[in-house]
Amino acid sequence: MTGTDTATALERATLDKAARENFPVAPFFLPRAWRTDLMAVYGFARLVDDIGDGDLAPGGADARALSVSPEQADDRLVMLDAFETDLRRVFDGTPHHPLLRRLQPTVRRRGLTPEPFLGLIAANRQDQLVTRYETYDDLRAYCELSANPVGRLVLGVTGTATPERVRRSDAVCTALQIVEHLQDVAEDLGSDRIYLPAQDMKRFHVQESDLAAPSAGASVRALVAYEAQRARELLNEGAPLVGSVQGRLKLLLAGFVAGGKAAVRAIAAADHDVLPGPPKPSKLQLLREAATTLRGEG
Repeated sequence: MTGTDTATALERATLDKAARENFPVAPFFLPRAWRTDLMAVYGFARLVDDIGDGDLAPGGADARALSVSPEQADDRLVMLDAFETDLRRVFDGTPHHPLLRRLQPTVRRRGLTPEPFLGLIAANRQDQLVTRYETYDDLRAYCELSANPVGRLVLGVTGTATPERVRRSDAVCTALQIVEHLQDVAEDLGSDRIYLPAQDMKRFHVQESDLAAPSAGASVRALVAYEAQRARELLNEGAPLVGSVQGRLKLLLAGFVAGGKAAVRAIAAADHDVLPGPPKPSKLQLLREAATTLRGEG
């Protein structure tokens, strides 16, 4: 396979994953230029998550593109360090990885800064070293790295970032991350990760072994309800972001807020039993929530 073929294959794999995301990465109703740049940002975010989760495509093409030896290709921290080195070339040179070469024109066109990209790398590096969070504030600090940069990049690509919008966006993104953690309690435990604050688990008398049960007991359900309420409050705090913009961006942001609210409702509809599998809303529920969000209700 030639270098061009490898680059095409890596980009195609990213596009395939975009189609499977819970929320549209770059929906059809956005201007073509926005879609192009959002997909470039998504390519970066998807790849760094795949490195952090050990989900890279077999064959070692990503490691070769990052100049990592085959012997170290399975070392996630080594791969993340190499990825960060290549990311920095986006801003002051020529990156090696094809997805980062695709990102470079977007960064230049939109005047994006390294910080949000570095935050996403730092979050994945933290995932290799930290598997439990003592307090809600600790979890919020993790979300500052793992989730909030995504919203900031969307605002950057669309040229709509202001301090107030960034603050509202951070609230929405943190909420979405918390909701995802609630949906994935069982899956995360299988990877020896728990994103429920230990302080809250103690308050609700939940042991780690309780999270391995096939169905949640009353204490686990109460804990999940408590964390879901926190996510709901953050979504309400961030919802005015939708009304602060116009046109197609309004539809995109309404989709993010509505997706979070619909997921919280789905968790509640499951009586907060997230252990059998992730409670997820239907497409109809998502549409109804989006309509409510656009009207500025709920």
